[in-house]
Amino acid sequence: MKVSSVTIRRRLFTALLIGILAFLLLAGRLGYVQLWKGEELAAKAEDSWRREIPFSAKRGEILDRNGTMLAYNISSPTVMAIPAQIKDAKSTAAQLAGVLDMSEDVIYTTIKKKQMIVSLKPGGRKITTEKAQQIRDLNLPGIVVAEDNKRYYPLGSFASHVLGFTGIDNQGLTGIEAKYDDMLEGINGNISFLSTAGGKQMPGSGDTYLEPKDGLNLELTIDKQIQTIMERELDQAMVKFQADDIIAIAMDPTNGEILGMASRPTYEPDKYRDVDPAIYNRNLPIWMTYEPGSTFKIITLAAALEEKKVNLTSEHFFDPGAVEIGGARLRCWKKGGHGSQTFLEVVQNSCNPGFVALGNRLGKEKLFDYIKNFGFGKKTGIDLGGEENGIMFKMSQVGPVELATTAFGQGVSVTPIQQITAVSAAINGGTLYKPHVAKSWINPETGDTVSTVQPEVVRNVISENTSKQVREALESVVAKGTGRNAFIDGYRVGGKTGTAQKVINGRYSPNEHIVSFIGFAPADDPKIVVYVAVDNPQGIQFGGVVAAPIVHNILEDALPYMGVAPRKDQLSKEYKYGETPIVEVPNLIGKTVSDIYEDLNMNFTLTTAGSGDTVIRQSPAAGTRVDRGSTIRIYLAKDDDESSVR
Repeated sequence: MKVSSVTIRRRLFTALLIGILAFLLLAGRLGYVQLWKGEELAAKAEDSWRREIPFSAKRGEILDRNGTMLAYNISSPTVMAIPAQIKDAKSTAAQLAGVLDMSEDVIYTTIKKKQMIVSLKPGGRKITTEKAQQIRDLNLPGIVVAEDNKRYYPLGSFASHVLGFTGIDNQGLTGIEAKYDDMLEGINGNISFLSTAGGKQMPGSGDTYLEPKDGLNLELTIDKQIQTIMERELDQAMVKFQADDIIAIAMDPTNGEILGMASRPTYEPDKYRDVDPAIYNRNLPIWMTYEPGSTFKIITLAAALEEKKVNLTSEHFFDPGAVEIGGARLRCWKKGGHGSQTFLEVVQNSCNPGFVALGNRLGKEKLFDYIKNFGFGKKTGIDLGGEENGIMFKMSQVGPVELATTAFGQGVSVTPIQQITAVSAAINGGTLYKPHVAKSWINPETGDTVSTVQPEVVRNVISENTSKQVREALESVVAKGTGRNAFIDGYRVGGKTGTAQKVINGRYSPNEHIVSFIGFAPADDPKIVVYVAVDNPQGIQFGGVVAAPIVHNILEDALPYMGVAPRKDQLSKEYKYGETPIVEVPNLIGKTVSDIYEDLNMNFTLTTAGSGDTVIRQSPAAGTRVDRGSTIRIYLAKDDDESSVR
């Protein structure tokens, strides 16, 4: 069938219109891609071509409260390979094997992988700077040394449970390192380059360097000197008592800052793989739960004073040695009891029946309200991982026996951090603070403080007047009661002993105890409170004999370091038979031997040097406090020789 010319022309015209329309659509699409989407698509293309060699950010340093570095970074480069750029895999593997202490076959298999970038593990991870330079000197195509670093703890096991440690990728795993990992870790950088489909660098393209952003530096509340004193004493105590564990915490009671925290056994963060995981995974001062014993009596005392249930000096209590409560016989630690005593003496003597009486006066609702308000039964919220709650009786379970035993610290379970935080509230004027170890964050580039951790008040528990009475009562415990081994001449020290039977398989052990002591100074204006607990010491197991001397030694060195000057207005110590009193050396200069001999004969031993009968010099100097019976050396001269000798 013949098609007319008109039809042909129409078809051609239609085809032309369709062609023009298709061309316009194509031109529009190309224009859209070029003008509107061009930049975005070019960036995507470049991104698909770009390969990155990572450069690790430096993890923020951790410092003590005075700026001493406790954890920082050391350069520890990592060797990486770009398989597509390696010209001779066999030769490359052979040369690397000798430097990285890896087998040639392992390296060869790694660098032949069909990947853009591979890490030579394990020998090429975090190597020394010397090895890194050896690798660079080989000048092997496709082998690059990426900047990396690893964590270094310069003081070994110092504050290890507080600091914690990091993993192979500088990620925080325990302690402060884990708690504040996101602020310490920083943001990694890289060197990037454009790569062909075969993995080779595009001709004419250059490298782009994205500088890493280092993490913030963290200043802790920990004081290196106080921590060092504390750890020294724990090391010596472990040797002396062969205990299962020992813990210690030092706190500023006025704001909740932790000045020191340690436990034994310990470990070195750099070598955590060498010890039992139970040692580094459990920070005992915040994890360990146990019956506190008599240190818990401070809470009962504070509650009774606040509720005006007792007058410490005017009221008396007779202790027969045991009391019958709900069919249970609750004994005093002193066989036969203490007899008639004031309630202040009840505190000094740590008399269990006396505290049972105080608990009964308060009643279970009131006593347990105070226990809860002092922070027991739930976490303190300290900024360290692994804290436990402790265990309190449910009110429905509290009968006469449970009320009585709780009043003197038995049947309840607490953590050391709860105990020291609560006692700090009892002696600081009545304010419970949230404990913390982070003090401030510092910009590593400028040194400027980015933020400061402010003291956080949880609640007010007791009045200032009640707190003052608690401080005075606890000062008398150290001067006249069970805490005499914590007495420090020249310093007003308050404190309380604790001795608690351990619960083994649900039963009280007759010969295993946790002994403790909590002490603070100055007693009238506390600047530091120290808590020490010794788990199952060998030999004598009493808090006043084992733990109190440890706290004494810590405070004796810490107080002068803190700038707390000795004073003469402390409560006089009551000495027992066999104890040596401390006396003050008199001024003997200018006196004759005959004048002083008779007076000194009772308190001191006298030795002389020189000829004559007049004292021109003495040692120790006048005003020095020494044990009675100590030797005083005097230097003698004749009256007319005195000026020449001087």
